Amino acid sequence: MTVLEAAPPRSHRHRWENAVSAAVLILMVGILVADLALRWAFQTSIPGGTTVVQNLTLWAGFIGAMIAARDGGHLRLATGERLSGWLGGRWPGLAVAALSVAVSLGLAWASYEFLETEFDSPTRIGGWLPPYVFIAILPVAFVVLAARFALAAGAVADKAAALAAGGGIALAFFLVPPEVAETLIWPAIVLLLLGAAAGLPIFIILGGVALVLFTGAAVPVAAIPVEAYRIVVSPAIPTIPLFVLAGLLLAAGRAGERLMDLFQAWFGWAPGGLAIVVILSCAFFSTFTGASGVTILALGGLLLPMLVKSGYGERFSLGLVTSSGSIGLLFPPSLAVILYAVVARVPIPDLFLAGLVPGLILVVAVCAYGMVTGIRAKAARPPFEWRAALGATWRAKWEIGMPLVAIGGIFGGYMTLMEAAACTAFYVFCTQTLIHREINPGRDLPEIFLKSSTLIGGVFAILGVALGLTNYLVDAEVPAHAAAWVEANVTSRFVFLLALNLFLLAVGCLMDIYSATVVVVPLLLPIAAVFGIHPLHLGMIFLVNLQLGYLTPPVGMNLFLAAFRFERPFAEVCRAVLPVFAVLVLVVLLVTYVPGLSLIFAGGQ
Repeated sequence: MTVLEAAPPRSHRHRWENAVSAAVLILMVGILVADLALRWAFQTSIPGGTTVVQNLTLWAGFIGAMIAARDGGHLRLATGERLSGWLGGRWPGLAVAALSVAVSLGLAWASYEFLETEFDSPTRIGGWLPPYVFIAILPVAFVVLAARFALAAGAVADKAAALAAGGGIALAFFLVPPEVAETLIWPAIVLLLLGAAAGLPIFIILGGVALVLFTGAAVPVAAIPVEAYRIVVSPAIPTIPLFVLAGLLLAAGRAGERLMDLFQAWFGWAPGGLAIVVILSCAFFSTFTGASGVTILALGGLLLPMLVKSGYGERFSLGLVTSSGSIGLLFPPSLAVILYAVVARVPIPDLFLAGLVPGLILVVAVCAYGMVTGIRAKAARPPFEWRAALGATWRAKWEIGMPLVAIGGIFGGYMTLMEAAACTAFYVFCTQTLIHREINPGRDLPEIFLKSSTLIGGVFAILGVALGLTNYLVDAEVPAHAAAWVEANVTSRFVFLLALNLFLLAVGCLMDIYSATVVVVPLLLPIAAVFGIHPLHLGMIFLVNLQLGYLTPPVGMNLFLAAFRFERPFAEVCRAVLPVFAVLVLVVLLVTYVPGLSLIFAGGQ
């Protein structure tokens, strides 16, 4: 079963919403591919085409956020739903619904205030299109989110109670005098943190804290959607929905099987050969699908039985597949690397170059562990055959060509980052529908677009509110104060790096990599500068620790996904990943304390 086959059926009344989200993604790809073709063929371009795509990203993200709320796809703390289940009864769910409604309505009002300021703006996209056409999606989306959180409360009485309570909280908070609002800051933040423990979506937590802080400081809350608009329409962020679409198109066909055959033909003969094949396949896949766990969901059902059948132990096989789900995080065109580069304001190509050696060490270390285990288990090792290897290479030629499109276009200077993302999505679409014919456009594409929108919406809802919170913290000089405190109290670079590892590991357990990047990185940059840590090196430290956080018991996100995908007890998955976890810890320490590994190709000193 692939990740797409797990999608629930949709009702007729949601078809318009699904169709609009699909149309936005198609339009983004179409404009960029057409613009590139016009530039190559006729040295011209679509007037304002790139800017239109950047603004369409706002629609892709927040229509996706509405769909994610409809289908229960918003990211939550991994412990939230479990704790809510332990508490039992209707009250935890009702409280979560009411808080979600309150914050969504607050963000809707903030977005409306932002929209009002844009009506008189003389700015025009492409010389004719006013930006408020795109910004209007923000208040609409947050109102719809509020309604859907209320509808998810349970019984009719609970739905009404959640809507009334949430609306009352939002109204009361905005109507209180500034001096009263200031006294409510900490009680409101504590309430949101308690809600987080009961399953409150991450974007509601971050958005709620931002609303509380801005209101308490008498700063217009419109600053939150302003920052959301600024980051979403930046030149790099539109690559996120485009690469997500490319990754899910890849996952929908039998590309995983062809890649498995390719790596099996070339590496299956080696000691622990099948384990190496699994690791390489997951690394390839997670590079394009990101650290969202899609690799585990899409390939897990294929990889786990193959390992067990070949003589690897059940526990080892479960741990290896779970641990390899985000192992390609550092390689281009990883979405996590792109977002970090945007937030830290470092060149994206330089950060990709910085990730080459740490990424290879990460893969080689896990492969070495797989080889040792394979030798001990006396796992099956088919002989190497040139004919089989060349045949597998030929069958996977279109999958092999995909990174050449993305990476070659970016580093070769033939395409912008956005164009490379659009061309990758278009390339995968053509190979899977027209050449392999494994995706039926009428039957399969609606679900692929729907899954893409859900994933995109979950990410963009977080990005949209997290940057507003981050800017408040920066304006309040929190990073500067933190840097001064660390400089005064921590004198050893070694101790600081060790503390940084522990801190980031905890962050990786509790937050997804996108919200962690937007919120935490601006706080770390000035502190790292105190100890002379290069921004590219800091990027590698941050990313490898966050990757490890996905596997850290008891709350790592990929642990829960693996328990769901393989229908195994959560404790069993935690035990299974511990040996690979230990290997990854050694890699994290190596990347942390040997900066030359990150800077050798990136040119940093």
